[in-house]
Amino acid sequence: MDLKQLGINAQKASKDLQKLSSDEKNSCLKAAADALLKNKNILKKANEADVRLAKEKGVKTSLIDRLLLDDSRIEGMAKGLTQLINLSDPIGEIIYAKRLSNGLEVGKKRVPLGVIGIIYESRPNVTADAFGLCFKTSNAVILKGGSDALNSNKAIVKVISQAIENMGCNPLAIQLIEDTSRETARVFMRLNQYVDVLIPRGGAGLIQTVIENSTVPVIETGTGNCHIYVDVQADIDMAVNIIFNAKTQRTGVCNACESLVIHKDIIKEALPPICMKLKKNAIEIRGDETAREVCHDLVPATEDDWGMEYLDSIISVKTVNDIDEAISHVNQYNTKHSEAIITNDYRNARKFLDEVDAAAVYVNASTRFTDGFEFGFGAEIGISTQKLHARGPMGLNELTTIKYIIYGDGHTRP
Repeated sequence: MDLKQLGINAQKASKDLQKLSSDEKNSCLKAAADALLKNKNILKKANEADVRLAKEKGVKTSLIDRLLLDDSRIEGMAKGLTQLINLSDPIGEIIYAKRLSNGLEVGKKRVPLGVIGIIYESRPNVTADAFGLCFKTSNAVILKGGSDALNSNKAIVKVISQAIENMGCNPLAIQLIEDTSRETARVFMRLNQYVDVLIPRGGAGLIQTVIENSTVPVIETGTGNCHIYVDVQADIDMAVNIIFNAKTQRTGVCNACESLVIHKDIIKEALPPICMKLKKNAIEIRGDETAREVCHDLVPATEDDWGMEYLDSIISVKTVNDIDEAISHVNQYNTKHSEAIITNDYRNARKFLDEVDAAAVYVNASTRFTDGFEFGFGAEIGISTQKLHARGPMGLNELTTIKYIIYGDGHTRP
């Protein structure tokens, strides 16, 4: 596969996209959403081949769940695209304007990044989400999914590209690298002549590989060792329900709770009902010595458990003496994704919000809400766990950069 040609195609498409009005882009997004729904059976058939191969390879259930496309998820992809239609187009927005003392008028406006590359694993819905956000912001996108979702991704890209071409738009605004080899991935990471930013979505190994090998600027996303701290002033019933939701609603996603931290003075009352609820969904619970004294059937936890993103039906339990120890533990082992405290103590809530270093910090709510759709951004491109150029769920604004525009009247610098 000629990646250089893909890059050239994408640069041309990005220039074409910048000529489209917001209404024209919205019409294309509507056409793409309609096409996904119209071609449900084609998409599901392609996905069935991927799921079958995954099962033959012995892929664990939680990861097969990430791979699966059913009617509901296809409808969700289409809904994500249509939701973008109703959001304001940030391109061309003037976010700063000032008249200087010398008469120059200086402004700053949002412009597209240009060509965005995305390397991701499983989750074929990312294909449609990435297209929608990039297209709305006039960015061309080059996608490289994993081999496990190749058939699904090919089908989705074909449906979308045909739909926008039928609307008179450049179909190369979305391109898929079909060669899933590591060597091709490494070449892609070095296409800095054509790709303006690279976004990896997947496990820690993938993200680290991209960071270490890419000459294209990288926005780090994804890994989520998310904690929930049950404070001494927690409502136990609330804690049980939130932890159950955060751990079991979908175990194989980056905003699922992987680590439970409990104050020693409430553990005897709180841990048994938490464990009872989690075991209804066959969650394996790995605890420290104090936790195992309260619930004798817990699996002994090791040091490795505190920093583990399981993406599976497993959770760790760490006992702490106070909120300071809880915050210290969270900051030591987290991946700066999403953290939560369950408490009725306002001061402890504020302390946790202020001192925990993460993209999203919650009080009395499930970590599962860290999501662009839930935050009202439409489909998300990913959840950035770094501090530059974006942090947290990445919506439309995060896929833009700025350009200074200056008006003069024959000005020359003295």
